[in-house]
Amino acid sequence: MIISGKELSAKLKAEMAEQVALFPEKYGRVPHLVVILVGDNPASVSYVTGKAKACELVGLKNTTIRKPADISEAELLELIAGLNADAGVDGILVQLPLPKHIDEGRVIEAISREKDVDGFHPLNVAALWQKRECVLPCTPKGIIKLLKAAGVQIAGKRAVVIGRSNIVGLPVSKLLLDENATVTTAHSRTSDLPALTRQAEILVVAIGRPKFVTADMVSDGTVVIDVGVNRDPETGKLCGDVDFAGVESKASVITPVPGGVGPMTICCLMENTIECFLAKMKR
Repeated sequence: MIISGKELSAKLKAEMAEQVALFPEKYGRVPHLVVILVGDNPASVSYVTGKAKACELVGLKNTTIRKPADISEAELLELIAGLNADAGVDGILVQLPLPKHIDEGRVIEAISREKDVDGFHPLNVAALWQKRECVLPCTPKGIIKLLKAAGVQIAGKRAVVIGRSNIVGLPVSKLLLDENATVTTAHSRTSDLPALTRQAEILVVAIGRPKFVTADMVSDGTVVIDVGVNRDPETGKLCGDVDFAGVESKASVITPVPGGVGPMTICCLMENTIECFLAKMKR
């Protein structure tokens, strides 16, 4: 079974659009997401364009602020401070990566926790690990939605996550734990990684290496979630961290690249923006 994140995200966005259509009458306006794009990294430009299209589909107000790559850190922080203070802004997202002269950690920390739609603010991260209410990071949140939509029972399963980044690996490990899976976090320095991955009933791969996971690393019937987005060194086409052609026949469920986890990330960003808006309306 190939899980299409494209199809699931389209369904969820249609449901959100119905919800948002009622907001002007109920709250006087719709949620407003501001995206800051620094420089002209082609991948970042593509992601930001995708976010703007999703906002349009769901009915959210979207503002994209473009700044040159040589913007100073102070100027960027000042821009964020202004957006934090603006009552008409519900979500703030700074597209990563940032130019090397800007401290990403400082920028993420500068965004108001209540407007942090990426779920990267240290207080949101702390709340996630303490099982308190918080904004969940979009990609891990999308992965759990994909698993549930495919009817995968997570509770009691052995899950292996390859990758330990703050954006995907660590938070998805925590969300799987919260769903009562038994989770092992592996990485590039794990000894005898194939022996470990063959024990997985759910395998999440977010290591950033094209076709890293091959058929011999996966047992029959494994649920495989491929988070990677890479260029195939041989064909130049988009591919994941999993050798899809080799692994597909062994997996019970697998996500494609593109069209798997990626669309769910943007879908969850829309959901997070709505959640931040509604939380503000309750305060």
